[in-house]
Amino acid sequence: MAHWLNLGQILKVNAKKFPNTIALKDRERSFTYPEVNRRVNRLAHSLLSLGLRKGDKVAVLLENCIEIVEVYLATAKTGIIIVPINFRLVGKDVSYIVNNSDAKALIVHDEFTPTVDPIRPILENIDPDRYVVVGEKRDENGKCEGDKRDGYREYEEFIQGSPENEPEAIVEPEDTWILLYTSGTTGRPKGVVRSHESYIAFYLINAVDFGFNEHDTCLNIMPLHHVNSTFFTFTFTYIGGSMYVHPARGFKAQEMLEIVERERITFISLIPTHYSLILDLPAELRKRYDTTSLRKLLCSSAPVQRQMKLEIMECFPGVELYEGYGSTEAGIVTVLKPEDQLRKLGSIGFESLGTDFIRILDEEGNEVELGETGELYSRGPMLFDEYYKLPEKTRESFQGEWFSAGDMAKVDKDGFYQLVDRKSNLIITGGEHVYPSEVEKVIASHPAVLESAVVGLPDRKWGERVTAVVIPRTGLDISKNEIIDFCRDKLPGFKRPRQVIFIPYDEMPRTGSGKILHRVLRERYGSGRENEK
Repeated sequence: MAHWLNLGQILKVNAKKFPNTIALKDRERSFTYPEVNRRVNRLAHSLLSLGLRKGDKVAVLLENCIEIVEVYLATAKTGIIIVPINFRLVGKDVSYIVNNSDAKALIVHDEFTPTVDPIRPILENIDPDRYVVVGEKRDENGKCEGDKRDGYREYEEFIQGSPENEPEAIVEPEDTWILLYTSGTTGRPKGVVRSHESYIAFYLINAVDFGFNEHDTCLNIMPLHHVNSTFFTFTFTYIGGSMYVHPARGFKAQEMLEIVERERITFISLIPTHYSLILDLPAELRKRYDTTSLRKLLCSSAPVQRQMKLEIMECFPGVELYEGYGSTEAGIVTVLKPEDQLRKLGSIGFESLGTDFIRILDEEGNEVELGETGELYSRGPMLFDEYYKLPEKTRESFQGEWFSAGDMAKVDKDGFYQLVDRKSNLIITGGEHVYPSEVEKVIASHPAVLESAVVGLPDRKWGERVTAVVIPRTGLDISKNEIIDFCRDKLPGFKRPRQVIFIPYDEMPRTGSGKILHRVLRERYGSGRENEK
């Protein structure tokens, strides 16, 4: 019976269709589609040689690299389920995900073995011979230099000698491919079960919605343990384009411009913080680089302010700027397209192709009036299957077939949606409701502010006190009172911050995709500081 090909299956087709196209590249290596397919087939056979079978899970604790892309593709070919783990996590969090997911093998970067080694005795389902390490130094002949990591199979040796033919496995579109753990913005991470079918839908919808084709080259900067990368960057593998894989840590704006010029990059997905760092570079420095190859840019995770949009367009002339809203569970739900960027400021756009009409519901499950705030529900072919081992949480997230990630939104008369905030971030001060994003937008418009997060902290008088945690721009002075005064004629009194805390950029807690963890800020500053002004 005919069905849509998953990412691993279509790799075989693309190896024949695009024999000379570079499928994967990094700073040191590049592989054509036939070369990638052969390497992936060898990895697939090597995983099967460990005794892993369709439905078993392999966890990966890897920085962005060609190898993690190969693991995604090999699991798609075999029906094995990949469990990507945020490489920033500490040992206890890694062990929780490995054990909760029932992973039977672990592939880890060499630099993360100090995280894994102490927890190996408590990883419940992984046999000693099912640990694989990536990244050990190799000489010009491909042999490992120095001592090998005890207790690990070295990746290249692991796949060496395995067959290059397609593995014999029947993988259906509805089969699970990825068990992707949420960032834990509201508590402990939940395993999101996603099928091949949900990703196939996204790749095809994405190609149409954004106008991608096989001539495009994507620069992958977002971490490949996150849904943003598994969605957007693998679109190019699916349609026969090229992917340049870049490490996800230590974003350097100038280095990104160098790569765009050298590799003739046509698409990048970035978060607002990345754009801020690019625009903070001296204009003379930015102009040194030829970035005219860029056709499209995506911004996600947070709305982009008007001034930043104008500066992005000036920095990258002729570029089409998109904004997307979605979640690990729902996929991409809405898209704000280039022609609407400036006339619909603060909007997250219309429903993406394939998404059913969004519903905005009140606490009783009734649709709210036009312009009123409610909880955003969506459904479509990109939707996840369930939360792993959490049937009650799965039920709580749905109204019938409609899913909510806990975001509050409203819709205008033209049908454009606007996010108000996360339901869990709502501040109740003196009985009044304050959505942090509204206050954050005002503070972000101050020229000396790089970024801010607003949270409610305990207060004897008001219940919760509106508190702004602010990252000032480098080299610019700003005081707490200046922030408060700046908000005075822009916000009603109960929404204005009563407390301001300044922190450096690297102290702002974030998810793997760059979203600020308001929950962590509440925990960090919420005890013993009720009277701080």
